[in-house]
Amino acid sequence: MPTTRITMRQIRETLRLHLQAGLTYSEVAGALKISKSVVGKYVLLARVAGVDWAVAQTLSDAELEGRLYRPPVPRASDQLAPDFAVIHQELKRAGVTLMLLWEEYASGNAQAYKYTSFCIKYRAWAQTLKRSMRQVHVAGEKLFVDYAGKTVPITDPATGEISAAQIFVATLGASTYTYACATPRQTTADWIGAQVQALEFFGGVPRLIVPDQARALIKHPDTYDPLPNRTYEEFASHYGCALLAARPAHPRDKPKVEGAVLLVERWILARLRNRRFFSLIELNAAIAELIADLNLRPFQKLPGCRRDAFLALDAPALSPLPAARYAVGSWKQAKVNVDYHVEFEGHYYSVPHRLVGSTVEMRAGAGLLEIFHANQRVACHAQDARRGHHTTLPEHMPASHRAHLEWTPAKLIAWGRGIGVAAAGVVTWQLENRPHPEQGYRACLGLKRLAREYTPARLEAACARALAIRSPTYRSVSSILKSGLDRQHASTPTLASTALPEHENVRGADYFH
Repeated sequence: MPTTRITMRQIRETLRLHLQAGLTYSEVAGALKISKSVVGKYVLLARVAGVDWAVAQTLSDAELEGRLYRPPVPRASDQLAPDFAVIHQELKRAGVTLMLLWEEYASGNAQAYKYTSFCIKYRAWAQTLKRSMRQVHVAGEKLFVDYAGKTVPITDPATGEISAAQIFVATLGASTYTYACATPRQTTADWIGAQVQALEFFGGVPRLIVPDQARALIKHPDTYDPLPNRTYEEFASHYGCALLAARPAHPRDKPKVEGAVLLVERWILARLRNRRFFSLIELNAAIAELIADLNLRPFQKLPGCRRDAFLALDAPALSPLPAARYAVGSWKQAKVNVDYHVEFEGHYYSVPHRLVGSTVEMRAGAGLLEIFHANQRVACHAQDARRGHHTTLPEHMPASHRAHLEWTPAKLIAWGRGIGVAAAGVVTWQLENRPHPEQGYRACLGLKRLAREYTPARLEAACARALAIRSPTYRSVSSILKSGLDRQHASTPTLASTALPEHENVRGADYFH
């Protein structure tokens, strides 16, 4: 917002209180009920015009106003004035100061300004620039990122449905070199994917990235200590840069990108308003053409264009890109179940059995599910979309469970037939009446233990009785053996006679061969 112009009486009082009475800017502002920035403005105008309080007293209001607001009459020494536009650009280089630039300017120049005058004149010149241009950003230091408020409609060619493409904008602080692209939404993947593309467009990595405190990026927004989410932190770690989220409702923290967004809306989106797009690819191709033109457009008050400034300032100062591109992933915490599996999107994945009861972190991305405990990766699985199913690695199982892997349904049924027809019937029932054959393995292995404990003959008799009472479970067979009921006479059923009623969810013996 432009500074409010005050009356000539207030201007005179401002000059008197500061230049004669020696009051500070704050004291003058308090006495006259004006802001400190207004006090500073008129004190600076007076110094640039060469007007002290003694001179101001001798001038009428019109004369004083003319001296303050009219450029001073050029003098012969003004021909030796420095090029402040060049100085402004040079200040963006790392380590360059006004003192160094003044020394270079004054070297061998007897008519050069003194250092104080040099600084006053530079700051007066800098005030003629827009606020966002007056800020001096060190080359390669900051990349500002944001989304434009305006969107671009995209029409689905198959259905005619219209969606609103979001426009991402990134600009480097020193050169204002700008990148833009369209994304479907503003999700975490959209935000970070667009920043990956921006870094590749610039061909390097700045020291800081300055985003908004968007929910997709910042887990805990805060004016003083915002906390990025795990995915955004991982992105920054991958590229070796830091994150500095702008304060909420403080656009002056990132005026560069605010200006770039406005420029993109006027220079690019306005030119695309009458075009119809049918895909993001088509829209991004059009944006890329106009971004190239924008970066070649000459500055209004500075020499060159954004691309020239980028090549001279930011490009040499950026850190190199890593060898591998960052793949966006999503993170989730989970507690390891007693069966040493964790659930992700309805599917169950194994982890080392020693982690039962522990909390682990899961990262899903690029078709993989990586599982971490204490910042160490403990498992990696290919993602499986089948809900309710299990993905289990043998090395994650206890030794006793790994022994189950040596058995297959066909082997278990063959073992049962070696005992007898009834034993084979019980084994078949265990495998057929479980959601998954592996869930019947434990009961079948229990039957093998009973054969060793009570002899195969008694086990066959117990299985026959269990089938006769239509309870062919491990618990029933074990109870029959313990009570000695297997020694009582019972007719030996066949597999056909013990078959259960046909049902689409009951598998036959052929399923296991």
